[in-house]
Amino acid sequence: MDNCEMYENASKCIASSKSMKCFMVLSTQVQKISIATLCGLFGTLCIFENCLVLYLIFSSSGTRRKPSYIFISSLALADLLASIIFVGSFVNFHVFNETDSSKELFLLKLGGVNTSFTASLSSLLLTALDRYISISRPSKYKLLVTRKRAWTALGVLWLICVANAFLPLMGWNCCTLHSACSELFPFVDNNYLSTWICLVLILLGCIVCAYAHVLWRAHQHVASMDKHQVHVGKQNARMRMDIMLAKTLVMVLTVLVLCWLPALILMIYSIFVRLNNHLRKVFAFCSTLCLFNSMVNPIIYALRSKELYSSLRMRLSRCRRQLRTSNDSPEAESAHRSSMIETVCEDIHVM
Repeated sequence: MDNCEMYENASKCIASSKSMKCFMVLSTQVQKISIATLCGLFGTLCIFENCLVLYLIFSSSGTRRKPSYIFISSLALADLLASIIFVGSFVNFHVFNETDSSKELFLLKLGGVNTSFTASLSSLLLTALDRYISISRPSKYKLLVTRKRAWTALGVLWLICVANAFLPLMGWNCCTLHSACSELFPFVDNNYLSTWICLVLILLGCIVCAYAHVLWRAHQHVASMDKHQVHVGKQNARMRMDIMLAKTLVMVLTVLVLCWLPALILMIYSIFVRLNNHLRKVFAFCSTLCLFNSMVNPIIYALRSKELYSSLRMRLSRCRRQLRTSNDSPEAESAHRSSMIETVCEDIHVM
């Protein structure tokens, strides 16, 4: 595959079916089965978990009205779309070696994957900014971050992601411009790939800066509360909730960087150096880490967000009660009542 015409003359655009075969780097059944297993496992869990997160957020009036959870729902939606589009197109291409009928169809699928992953990262940026304002200006937070502004910011964010992702389809590709093609993505112009990488790095840099400030302010809050334990009340309880949520989102950011860094490094390396077949295989496997990130995010929310966790417990309790209605008894009724009282008490404690 290293002798493909695409790599002998990167600026030359040849027939789509022939040129795309140069990017099908998985040569053994073991490699194909491994990719299919990873995508199937990560994709299935990702779809289930993100659907659950969206359900928990929008089924509760308390969470769906909060800007913080509006941003998290955007992240869950982006991860859900990423899992569906990425798994379908990635497995179809690398495992079944099926080529699209046209360059436009391939770039359309690539634009969908690009949109969802970029929107996921951008949603994390809005979440980081939300936590930054909550920590740095708590007294004016409700005035600065409203539901209307949150939905407006998300609308602008998704429009920018869609416009940026479909630039290759609209003409910024190496076939139309007769320019140097990427060695990792068919028909993608190297200059476009460089621009997209810069955008991702800028987003990551802004998120890191925002969370660095959040952690610094959170540390100050903790130190202040330790010195004034007598004055602990509702305000400090709210601060502790903000600190907990900030730590949760820092965990999300850490996982994001670890999952995206290998793929980004290989993308940058491919712009300056010609990749061999082995490195392109490594990139194929590193790409599944981006899907793994989309799978891990909801798990972190379920473990760290008390509101979502309480909401999940309440719904599971209702399901158990419905399943036991046929065997209802005074003892079972008492147990259900105790369980519901315990859940309500926990919700009140969290609030």
